[in-house]
Amino acid sequence: MQKDTRLILALDVTDKNAAVAISKETAEHVDAIKIGYPLVLGAGLDIIDTICEFAPVIADFKVADIPNTNKLICSQAFEAGASAVIVHGFTGRDSLLECVKTAQEDKGDIFVVTEMSHPGAIEFMAPKALELASLAVECKAQGVVAPATRPERVKQIRGVVGGLTIISPGVGAQGGSAADAIRAGADHVIVGRTIYNSKNPGKEAEKIAREIEKCR
Repeated sequence: MQKDTRLILALDVTDKNAAVAISKETAEHVDAIKIGYPLVLGAGLDIIDTICEFAPVIADFKVADIPNTNKLICSQAFEAGASAVIVHGFTGRDSLLECVKTAQEDKGDIFVVTEMSHPGAIEFMAPKALELASLAVECKAQGVVAPATRPERVKQIRGVVGGLTIISPGVGAQGGSAADAIRAGADHVIVGRTIYNSKNPGKEAEKIAREIEKCR
C-alpha cells in the first residue's frame, strides 16, 4: 500500500451497488478500501474482488481464533483478492504467527489491532496495547491498528513498532482528527461514515485528503 493520499476508506455499507458506487467515486482519493463483515455478509465474499478494481482491499475481519481457524479465514480473504487482513493479537503468539505465515504464503499483509478507537477499548485493550504492539513486531506483521481518537496512544505505539505501518481508525464520526493522527505517527487514517454517508463521497474524501496533505 503506497502512501499517496494516506487516506483509507472504511466501507461499512451492506449494499453491493452502493459499495461499488462509493468506491468508484472515492478511488482517486484513497490508498485503500477497508471492508468488513457488514459488506461481506450483505454482498458476499466476491465483493472483495469487485472493490479491488478501484483500490487495494483491506479485509477487516479482526481475526481472533485458534491458529488453524485463523489460517483458514486469512486464506479465504487473500484468495478472494484482499491485499491485507486485520487480526487481533490477544489470542496469543501462535495464533498471530499463523496469520503472518499465511499472509507470507499468499503475498499479503497482516495488520494487528493494538487498541480500538471506541471508548470501551480503554477498559481492556488499552492496558495491553503496547504489549500487543511489541508482539506484532516480534511476529513480523506488516503493521498495526492504533486509535486516531487517542493520538497520544498512536505516538506511544509508534515508539514501539518503529517502521511498521500504522493505520488509524476513528476519524470523523468518532471524533478523531486526521491531522492529529498523522502528526502523532500514523501512516494512514481510516474514515468511514463521514465519507460514505455524505451526499458526495468523492468530494468528502478529497477534502480529508487535502487536510492530510497539509500535515506533510
